[in-house]
Amino acid sequence: MQHCAINENEFASFRRFIFDMAGITMSESKKALVSGRLAKRLQHHGLQTYDAYFKLLQSGQHANEVQLAVDLLTTNETYFFRESRHFDLLREAADNARSKLRAGSPFRVWSAACSSGEEPYSIAMVLADVLGNAPWEVVASDISTRVLERARIGHYPMERAKHVTQDYLKRFCLKGIREQAGTLLVDKALRQRVQFRQVNLNTDLPSDLGSYDVVFLRNVMIYFNGDTKREVVARVTSRIKSGGTFFIGHSESLHEINDTLSTVMPSVYRK
Repeated sequence: MQHCAINENEFASFRRFIFDMAGITMSESKKALVSGRLAKRLQHHGLQTYDAYFKLLQSGQHANEVQLAVDLLTTNETYFFRESRHFDLLREAADNARSKLRAGSPFRVWSAACSSGEEPYSIAMVLADVLGNAPWEVVASDISTRVLERARIGHYPMERAKHVTQDYLKRFCLKGIREQAGTLLVDKALRQRVQFRQVNLNTDLPSDLGSYDVVFLRNVMIYFNGDTKREVVARVTSRIKSGGTFFIGHSESLHEINDTLSTVMPSVYRK
């Protein structure tokens, strides 16, 4: 079945939908992305217009479909050890904390918008290397259940691992052979150290999320408007322990968004 192209009103509806659901402000330039990513869902439901699909989402009878639409409109690509300086600083923070760690108070890191999992697994590699058997925990969250499923599996194209050292590849990853050639699988022991959970940063955070020594919230604020940024950053930083570290993306800034943290260097803050 042939469906028609998305029109301005339909695009406006989906922009409003993703802002209401996830706090994401979508620019005019994303029209092709929206139509491309949702086209298969129109086909799946035998619908000819994006407006008909929007009405289906609004009907209140398709919670799974609403989640699927959110997943399709919020997913972005990432890779291991992106913005590598942050991982050097994570290594230092973990090293400094090592002597004080006990079973009751592990070194905790939260990857707050983990996408398909490369960031939390990079964090886990550093902590496994620096802290070994000392207690540590990695919690990784995202709004998209679809990317969380992919992240739990830990199977990636090899080109995402260009910045992983040979030592880490040997210790923490399995190299795909035969039909899996050109891919890697994060080792099961490391996968089991990362707890993945669905969290919407645009609403109240789960009470059992706990507090953290280090929080990564990188390359997501670019999707939020000023008010949403302020609210999300306030929510997320409330979970950082005193003296803890907060990483944002290199192209992002907390200027006029938060004044409770001190700047260590661009994109790195301390509580």
